[in-house]
Amino acid sequence: MRVVKEMSREDVRISIFSWNNKYIIKYELGPMEQTFKLDEYDVLEEKELDVFFEGQFFDQVKGRFNEMGKSFRAQVENL
Repeated sequence: MRVVKEMSREDVRISIFSWNNKYIIKYELGPMEQTFKLDEYDVLEEKELDVFFEGQFFDQVKGRFNEMGKSFRAQVENL
């Protein structure tokens, strides 16, 4: 597995890996993570992956983290 890029944006850690002809895009925030896989053949240049760090897609990732966090906190409180 090759690390293509690592960065943080708005407290979300973003890692991109190349493995088995796929890009693995991983977002992490606290104890939660979201992972997406994309065929390398769908991308001409690695810098095209930058669209996953901004705009509507990234806003949806952050929104999903918000919902995940609410669920997780509620469950922890019920232990």
